[in-house]
Amino acid sequence: MAEEAKQETPAAAAAEVVAESKAEEVVVAVEKAVEAEEKKVDAAAAAAAEQEEEEKKAEEAEEAAGGDEAAVIEGTGSFKEESNLVSELPDPEQTALAQLKELVAAALASGEFDLPPPPPPPPAKVEEEPKAEAPAAEEPKPEAEAEAAATEEPKTEAPATEEPKAEDPAQEEPKTEEPAKEEEPKAEAEAAAAAAAEEPKAEAAAAAEEEEAKPAEPETEEKTVVVTEDEGITKTVEAIEETVAAAASEPAAAAEAEAAAPKEELIWGVPLTGDDERTDTVLLKFLRAREFKVKEAMAMLKAAVLWRKRFGIDAVLAADLGLPELENVVFYRGADREGHPVCYNVYGEFQDKDLYEKAFGDEEKRERFLKWRIQLLERGILDQLDFSPSGICSMVQVTDLKNSPPMLGKHRTVTRQALTLLQDNYPEFIAKKIFINVPWWYIAANKMVSPFLTQRTKSKIIFCTAAKSAETLFRYIAPEQVPVQFGGLYKEDDTEFSTSDAVTELTIKPSSKETVEIPATENSTVVWELRVLGWEVSYGAEFTPDAEGGYTVIVQKTRKVPANEEPIMKGSFKVGEPGKIILTVDNAASKKKKQLLYRFKVKSSAESA
Repeated sequence: MAEEAKQETPAAAAAEVVAESKAEEVVVAVEKAVEAEEKKVDAAAAAAAEQEEEEKKAEEAEEAAGGDEAAVIEGTGSFKEESNLVSELPDPEQTALAQLKELVAAALASGEFDLPPPPPPPPAKVEEEPKAEAPAAEEPKPEAEAEAAATEEPKTEAPATEEPKAEDPAQEEPKTEEPAKEEEPKAEAEAAAAAAAEEPKAEAAAAAEEEEAKPAEPETEEKTVVVTEDEGITKTVEAIEETVAAAASEPAAAAEAEAAAPKEELIWGVPLTGDDERTDTVLLKFLRAREFKVKEAMAMLKAAVLWRKRFGIDAVLAADLGLPELENVVFYRGADREGHPVCYNVYGEFQDKDLYEKAFGDEEKRERFLKWRIQLLERGILDQLDFSPSGICSMVQVTDLKNSPPMLGKHRTVTRQALTLLQDNYPEFIAKKIFINVPWWYIAANKMVSPFLTQRTKSKIIFCTAAKSAETLFRYIAPEQVPVQFGGLYKEDDTEFSTSDAVTELTIKPSSKETVEIPATENSTVVWELRVLGWEVSYGAEFTPDAEGGYTVIVQKTRKVPANEEPIMKGSFKVGEPGKIILTVDNAASKKKKQLLYRFKVKSSAESA
């Protein structure tokens, strides 16, 4: 018994209620209490006597836990889901909603819901370095050309030597020495040019003037052309710039207008701003999760939107992540009595070692399982919830702790991650959280942990032992909606009955008998099914005609049905005359009350055919 208590809370149990550390402390405390009780057993007693004593203690503890559980369940009955109609909200809550809307609009306009741009990758910086060095390597080419030009031009005209001088200031200090080395050829070129100019003057002044005038004309024309072209080019460039500026102003103005307008942001298909009435429902979820503290609700909403983008919710929704075997681990089935969809978590399926390894064998598999769980939740939200003010926007979760693996396994990390993500990014999506088949010692531990929980949280969480699991479920979910494995009558492959066929519930007192009468018309077929939770009762069926003197027909001979037999008894009888089918359930041999579920149909001959 002590070893059983040493195992930490099962997957998605204590971690969903309180912090793991607190739950472990509580379990240790319960363990010590159990060990103290065990020490009271007389050490000198025989092994058989000790075994009987232990069993007796376990039964008493379970009954005591059952009493605590009943109190917890009764305490949760007062919870009522709040309205999402703005007109029905108290004035302070309406004010908080209006303030949150203003903060969201401002955040959208300033881009606070956008992910920051990713930093440039390191390899890109390495590639840029040789590009920056490339121009430096090409610099010697213009220097060589300049040197060649400076060497050739002085041979014809002395003034041409001034061009390299204009380039010298732009060059580096080592390059300033080059013009100094060219001074001697420049001086010789000037002397040669002067000697050549004196010869024509000595022969004929007029011829010299004409020769000087001829080259002067092209120089004048060249200057005129250059000036004219420069002015034309300048005017043309100015005109082009004005045209480009005018053309660019229109898209720039459009871009500014677009940037000024708030960008639409969706979460679960609902815009965060605008006149959509579903927006109020979503924002109220975040406000209620933070007790209508506007700034805290805004921070939570912003973090949730950014997380969805980083996690890649759209890509996760479209991905093929599931294993066929996981369909029995988490699944949606039916609705509760108020219309909330019900999601079942059956972690006992992981007793299959192959399935456990497929889901949690390594880091990659655990990450895949986490994405699969988020994918399943997102699909359930989109397919089964309605965010209109009068719609159903939350669900019921049923967690079966029977045979679930301890929290010491490979799935511990991914379970904690999943719980954290659900708490931080999916506020107020749980209307009820029902834990079934909970160990008796965990019920006792919960009583010690409950002071750490808020009243709102405690009002939504229900714990029940195996003996009370079905009874507790039926308080919130009709038996025709509850799968057979959890005590209900729902079956996937049922061709006779469906969830539209209501189930009747009866309580059979200890040492008593209960009968069910089904009226039957002439030429009809009566079909029925019934279930007694726990069985260990005697069951029989017969047909009694309405006519006096008619013969009673035994349809099902009375026999005792053990607990391990088929959970549901089915029967049918073709009726030839008016009468009734009588089903008898005898609980005479038991000192405990039993719960009886049954439903039936009366088909005409045409329907039966």
